[in-house]
Amino acid sequence: MGQCEGKTAVVTGGGTGIGLATAVRLAAEGAHVFITGRRKDVLDAAVEKIGPAGATAVVGDISDLADLDRLYAAVRARGRGLDVLFANAGATSFATLEQVTEEHFEETFGVNVRGTLFTVQKALPLLNDGASVILNSSVRADDGVAAFGAYAASKAAIRSFARTWANELKDRGVRVNAVSPGTIDTPGLDALATGDAPVTKSQFAAGVPLGRIGHPDDVADVVAFLASGQSGFMTGANLYVDGGENQI
Repeated sequence: MGQCEGKTAVVTGGGTGIGLATAVRLAAEGAHVFITGRRKDVLDAAVEKIGPAGATAVVGDISDLADLDRLYAAVRARGRGLDVLFANAGATSFATLEQVTEEHFEETFGVNVRGTLFTVQKALPLLNDGASVILNSSVRADDGVAAFGAYAASKAAIRSFARTWANELKDRGVRVNAVSPGTIDTPGLDALATGDAPVTKSQFAAGVPLGRIGHPDDVADVVAFLASGQSGFMTGANLYVDGGENQI
């Protein structure tokens, strides 16, 4: 039996990258995974990869509260509550202090902070006692890389949420933890790369003590651990998945 056998999970931003890798892993561990994202074609491809018996797709944007209501209505209809929530969806765009516009700020904080808050808040009535909530933060919350200001601040807020919510939900036995990925080979990284993407990725890898950038599966493995009973004495924690990038 898998570590999540019989559990119900939600993965936001579950169509690509870290979200997809995590949905695949949780389903392999025995969970039925609800995935959400903005693009139906991407979600359909994800369900095909996971297998319809292991996944259900609900198209939606976490910054739209009505979309979140539709997501959780689908979870409620399954009738088994919610055991694992990976609040992964986020907006990734970059601007220096001089370049930041109102639109850039509103999108970044609207999705990463407001969207994550209501993703978790609206899940509360469904969370089974002992459920695990995992929030996706980032090493960028710590390191002050130029042009990452709004994004980094939004991810610092996620880390703060994990601590506060762990305290607020402890009486229900609900654990709340965060993961902080480093540089991970995802479509978001491809969008960030300018010019020759392999060269850009090699440059990123040169700054990682383990000598490579991360793979989405590296993060999925850690999320699966936090979703399982093996992490049952952990809450309020933040696990870095960065190859030592921000540690050494």
